[in-house]
Amino acid sequence: MSPAEQASLIKVRESGLGLLMAASSGTRRPLAFVEDTAVEPARLASYTARFRQILEAHGLTAGFYGHCSVGCLHIRPFVDLSQPGQADLMRAVAEQVRDLVLEYGGVNSSEHGDGLVRSEFNRRIFGDELYCAMQETKRLFDPANRMNPGKIVDAGPMTSHLRDAARPEVPLFRTQLNFDAAGGMRAAADRCMNIGLCRKESAGVMCPSYMATRDEEHSTRGRANALLHALSMPDPRAALGDDRLHGILDLCLECKACKTECPLGVDMAALKTEALAAYHERHGVPIRSRAFGSIRMLNRLGSAGYPVANALASWRPARVAAQRWLGVASARPLPRFDRQNLRGWFRHQPQPGTGSGAAGELVFLADSFTSFTDVAVGRAAIELLQRAGWRISLAAAGCCGRASLSKGLVGQARQQAARMTSRLAQSAARGVPIVGVEPSCLLTLGDEYLALLPGDAAARAVAAAIRLPEELLAQAIADGRLSIPVANQFSGRRILFHGHCHQKALAGTAATVQLLRSIPGAEVIELDAGCCGMAGSFGYEAEHYELSMKIGESRLFPAVRAEPEHTVIAATGISCRQQILHGTGRHVLHPIEIVWLSLHGR
Repeated sequence: MSPAEQASLIKVRESGLGLLMAASSGTRRPLAFVEDTAVEPARLASYTARFRQILEAHGLTAGFYGHCSVGCLHIRPFVDLSQPGQADLMRAVAEQVRDLVLEYGGVNSSEHGDGLVRSEFNRRIFGDELYCAMQETKRLFDPANRMNPGKIVDAGPMTSHLRDAARPEVPLFRTQLNFDAAGGMRAAADRCMNIGLCRKESAGVMCPSYMATRDEEHSTRGRANALLHALSMPDPRAALGDDRLHGILDLCLECKACKTECPLGVDMAALKTEALAAYHERHGVPIRSRAFGSIRMLNRLGSAGYPVANALASWRPARVAAQRWLGVASARPLPRFDRQNLRGWFRHQPQPGTGSGAAGELVFLADSFTSFTDVAVGRAAIELLQRAGWRISLAAAGCCGRASLSKGLVGQARQQAARMTSRLAQSAARGVPIVGVEPSCLLTLGDEYLALLPGDAAARAVAAAIRLPEELLAQAIADGRLSIPVANQFSGRRILFHGHCHQKALAGTAATVQLLRSIPGAEVIELDAGCCGMAGSFGYEAEHYELSMKIGESRLFPAVRAEPEHTVIAATGISCRQQILHGTGRHVLHPIEIVWLSLHGR
């Protein structure tokens, strides 16, 4: 078995608990109260069969996995502790499993420890003489009973510390986003099962701020628990506006990695948006939040003011004033506007014919950045799609609402979503693909629109119609409608690709990597370097600037600096490209620009 195959196998094993937790439905979850027993391996098969009989007698199902070579089983029955009688059922199963373990000469805890859930059975497991010796040892070394009181010895009943049973009933309150699919906002926060996978340090994306700070409250788990506490208060909406909770949520970059990397799919980005909306209700909306939430209007004004706007953005006194009055970090280079916006350029572009060779019709989303600050990316995408036979119409009349959501301006985002949906609904109903080169904007149509406009058939149709342009272009190359010459400027060169967080979480990067690998002779490497740290406006905010750069410096910047000068750096997100340029000085291209250059040779 190769090292790569070994790593894949280990990854599957490590994912076992997460996959089991992901099978939860509402408050019915696989609970860890009999999950650490062990018996002699030679007797494991018989023991497992008897264990299953106990569960079946109580009408329970469970996940089975563990370490068979040492007779250790991790079995977690699915129990809903919010229902009457379920705590007593859990205790009855635990007692029967304890007796079964004793019958087979095994142990109740073999790897995970006794904790609050198994300690009360230790006298029965070890016998009075040994248990009294354990008590005496505890008194000798911890006479004040300060270290883990109630664990191993002198424990209370296993059902005396149940969070679900102790949680008070709270009146339902109306949220601005729709959390019905999760059972309400509190249930969405309560999906966290405290596994702690969000406390990773060197792999994946979740959770960028925890990786930088190593502070529990800045992990997805820490934020989910803080939200659950707030949502369990008598007035949940008021609790969401608390300053302390706002501080805990403040460093969430809304990267959405937790939505897919967390085994339970805790969507902290949506939860933070709702909490921000409640905070604004209580404290008002800051001017900076209104400004960043209206980024399309700002970019349109900047483009209309070319080249004065660019000169002003480079003028140090103006940047110092922006930091003082708006809290925009003066150390952060501001975007530069293009002379001609995408809509103006597109108006003069010929469309391919409508004959039998045409691929069909599509809608191109002219987002707030591609339209005014990164026009070259939009032009490259449109030209390639036209060359592949697509007839393109441009959706360039409004903002998708992503920026508004990131600032908790949910009402404004809903209006933007409704307007965008009405414009795209007719095309979506006909099955016309909707594409765009900025992942955060395009994928908002497929994700947040369903929460902003619940039950809206047009919103569902639009969400179903979105496609990454890389998918269409890769298919066109595979079908022979688009051909990249063998002699191209990237043949023999290395392309280092960094994917946008939202793309990784909601669509995946496979199509982008496939497109880049369709360039003859190019060596394509996809980075596992986490979040870049920019996260839209987050990296522009003065109080977040240092953390933003620290996140980039943890893995991404060193990986880019380690590449020789002739390596091409690619990234799909405009925030990622800005952050890499600022942090390393390396120019970054969108993958579609690279494909366009491979065809045009310049």
